[in-house]
Order: sequence, then structure tokens, then C-alpha cells
Amino acid sequence: MTERLWAPWRLEYIQSVDEQPGCFLCNAAGSDDDETQLVVHRGERAFVLLNKFPYATGHLLVAPLEHGLDFGDLDDATALEVHQLGAAGLRALREVYSPEGFNLGWNIGRIAGAGVPDHGHLHVVPRWAGDTNFMPVLADVRVMPEHLGESRRKLAAAWPSR
Repeated sequence: MTERLWAPWRLEYIQSVDEQPGCFLCNAAGSDDDETQLVVHRGERAFVLLNKFPYATGHLLVAPLEHGLDFGDLDDATALEVHQLGAAGLRALREVYSPEGFNLGWNIGRIAGAGVPDHGHLHVVPRWAGDTNFMPVLADVRVMPEHLGESRRKLAAAWPSR
């Protein structure tokens, strides 16, 4: 099922999303423009960015800088940093949005939902009671209450320093 965006709820960032050649994670990792690429934080071996097609406001992706790495391919140092950045993301999301819970996970393989099967990444999704409404079910639409650029700004400012 292809997700459609109902015209009255369309936001500028979704209207302007262009298909990028290559891997969007590698493009973001190699760019100096964190704002445009929605990068929230950069580490030595991994980085954090907002999902352009989020399940919820604040939906983060934590990815190794190196393309081709999947969960089972991570060396110990990269695996540790990815999960430390995931934990830091939880802290930033708690400070900015006060979610009541989280989903964290890896989609490995296209059949499991991996949109980028060749560049593994950890999803960090904040959750609230009642955060699933009728819109995705009836109209195949998600309504996001905040522009991604604003979410990126808030989360980058709240990113833990440790």
C-alpha cells in the first residue's frame, strides 16, 4: 500500500522531497548541511537524523557512517556508538516532546520494512497514548503537527552533551 498525503494536510517538506540518487543516509552523512539533511547529531562512527517520512513526530534514525553495514556487520565500537546515540536520542526526545514510551528497532531486509536495505539503521520512535488515529487506516494519511526543520532544531538544541 502506497502512502498518500491528503492535500489539506500536506506540509512543505513533503511536497519538496525529491528523489536523491544513491543512499540518502550516505548523502546526509557526507553533507555539511545538517539543517537541510535533518541531521540532529554527528558522532565518530554514526550519526542521527530525523526520518523524512516519520511514524511520529521526532522519529529518529541512527545510522553508521559507513554504507553497507547491517546490524550483524557492526564492529563493537560502531555498535556501541549506535546504541549510545539511540539512548541520547531517548533523552533528547523526552526533554523536547515528553513521550510516554518508545519503539526502537532495526528493519533488516526489504520484506521486513527496510526502505534502505543496504545501509542499516536503528529507528527511535517516540510514542504517546492514543497516537494512532483513524487517518492512516481510512485515508492512508499521516498528520504531523510540526515541520521537520523545527523538530530538528529543537532536538539538536536538546541533544545531551555526555
